[in-house]
Amino acid sequence: MEYTTLGTSGLKVSKVCLGTMTFGEQNSEADAHRQLDYALGRGINFIDTAEMYPVMPGPHTQGDTERYIGTWLKKPGNRARVVLATKAAGPNPNMVWIRGGKQNFDEANLRAAVEASLKRLQTDHIDLYQLHWPSRNVPIFGASVFDPAKERASVAIEDTLAALGKLVDEGKIGHVGVSNETSWGVSEFVKQAELQGLPRIATIQNLYNLTARHYETSLLDETCYRENVSLMAYSPLAFGQLSGKYVDNPKAHGRLTVLPVNWSPRYVRPGVYAAAARYAQLARAAGMTPARMALAWCYTRWFVASTIIGATTIEQLKENIDAYGTVLPPDLVAAIDAVHAQGPNPGQ
Repeated sequence: MEYTTLGTSGLKVSKVCLGTMTFGEQNSEADAHRQLDYALGRGINFIDTAEMYPVMPGPHTQGDTERYIGTWLKKPGNRARVVLATKAAGPNPNMVWIRGGKQNFDEANLRAAVEASLKRLQTDHIDLYQLHWPSRNVPIFGASVFDPAKERASVAIEDTLAALGKLVDEGKIGHVGVSNETSWGVSEFVKQAELQGLPRIATIQNLYNLTARHYETSLLDETCYRENVSLMAYSPLAFGQLSGKYVDNPKAHGRLTVLPVNWSPRYVRPGVYAAAARYAQLARAAGMTPARMALAWCYTRWFVASTIIGATTIEQLKENIDAYGTVLPPDLVAAIDAVHAQGPNPGQ
């Protein structure tokens, strides 16, 4: 396993990060501990979670992911061996079970969110604290067009950074990051931090996989490069589509058949199925599994600091980690780019 430093934070993390959103829904506490032990044994020192998890989110399971991680962190020596990242939920009035459905990034909300996460995680500090999605109107989670008609009241970025700064000063969080952000958002966070002497974002956690390469075409890659903001790529297998299992069997057991279709419709668009089939064909012709090819491609992109992988079994987790270090031949990369050019970003 190789390691990298996240932005200007000084946090040294593995290039593969263990995602945990299945803990508490598709995985039991015992399953979660086995995955954490296995990942640590394979050199992964980076864990990502969120107060909202597990997925599918709901009032009876919310926070269970952090609780499962917390009981694991209490085992002797574990906390000191990992870089721990979690996220605060942004505005979503439908999630009434999270701070009464009025969650946002003002000081009161962020303090409540951090303190609740610390309690569930059974730790006194969070290494990287991220804003799960923006306070302001932004096209995310499958929306691709900015719509001014959807403008809403939001917390000013400088106010959010000031609130986070207090939590940093208190030692409750170490560094801050954003998620599901845009080029404008990253630039504004950096500008306000520099103008007002507030915490500078170290990371951005955004969707990135073979069916969703918007990061490359939205100027985010240049913005993050020039501002030294590290990308944590999430959903590298597009909810399992890029593993090829749904190509072989549309009813295969997995997130797309276990969770409601309307939870994340971007992964079931016809263009995603078509692209997944073509990528699977390329991988198998090259003598590798579709998952290995998709992950190796993501792992080796120059702008990806750490790739967040998730699994429901140790066997899947092993395959995902084993893909690290795979070098894709130039002709295969060219063939991947050709598929993308014929139908860009069907899963964005």
